[in-house]
Amino acid sequence: MDQNTGLPEGWVVKYSKSKSLPYYFNVNTSQSQWQPPDGVDQGILEQYMAANYPGKIRCAHLLVKHNESRRASSWKQTEITRTKEEAKSIILAFEARIRSGEVSLGDLALSESDCSSARKKGDLGWFGRGEMQKEFEDAAFALQPGEMSHLVETASGIHLIERSTIFSVWRQVHS
Repeated sequence: MDQNTGLPEGWVVKYSKSKSLPYYFNVNTSQSQWQPPDGVDQGILEQYMAANYPGKIRCAHLLVKHNESRRASSWKQTEITRTKEEAKSIILAFEARIRSGEVSLGDLALSESDCSSARKKGDLGWFGRGEMQKEFEDAAFALQPGEMSHLVETASGIHLIERSTIFSVWRQVHS
């Protein structure tokens, strides 16, 4: 294990210029992936990423669109007719289920989110300031790793946002 990065032998962190994001690369097999590899030391990797990629966070979200959303359609529904108030009620019910421990945000996003990120358990990947809608960005950057927001309204709809830790992203992908 690399004591600097916490990655298993042969793995390094590289930076994608096209995506402006860090990724993981195995120098022995030439395998690359966005998620940390198996066998990572979460604590060391989190410290390494914070020191070397400041200003970037990773979040997952669950989006419920409504008839006033900027694009009132989704992968689940070609025309969304629910009102903003109905969307708020739905998101509050989802929030209660998540906070009770009944289900994770990622698992619920798979079937219930109106965002195409649903297929990735709501994972939006790494992003910095100025890359998301302001209301979303402000809420996401205010969260501590592992913390979930209350409802957040944007032009896209109503969101629940969960700021990811390196380990939570890894665990979602490997569960």
